[in-house]
Amino acid sequence: GPRGTLTRNFKHLNLDFQLQEGGRRLKVDAWFGTRKTMAAIRTAISHVQNLITGVTKGFRYKMRFVYAHFPINASITAANRGIEIRNFLGEKKVRKVDMLDGVTILRSEKVKDEIVLDGNDIELVSRSAALINQVRVLDYVLLILKTSIISCLQFTCEAYLRM
Repeated sequence: GPRGTLTRNFKHLNLDFQLQEGGRRLKVDAWFGTRKTMAAIRTAISHVQNLITGVTKGFRYKMRFVYAHFPINASITAANRGIEIRNFLGEKKVRKVDMLDGVTILRSEKVKDEIVLDGNDIELVSRSAALINQVRVLDYVLLILKTSIISCLQFTCEAYLRM
């Protein structure tokens, strides 16, 4: 897509993937499928849709610092690849969280105490948000919005299931 390429391995699933109509439709076949196999088909289709959305629109998570007394200071380090959280509950310890590959972190210009995580792979963006979110006791970093970077493009991925 316009934002790059993403690959994923589905060899652990006993499914047949075929592109039809010049690459516009994806056909997923499962022969003699059980209930678990049919559930795996929908999961695989959702993963493919997330890959397509990632390379066309991208994924954006917005997080906000929530604190009662001690203001949390955060500085973005290493070319938007990590964050340092300071003054957490008044402590002097600096907590460092590195972003996963392909995820960039920015400070929001419009809203105070808000950070924005951008990336193509939804799993890496959400795991990076979870790593930041795990740095909490009373004061915390809250995930407030999950959206795509480019929300004006429309793309549908249709899949046909054959039993």
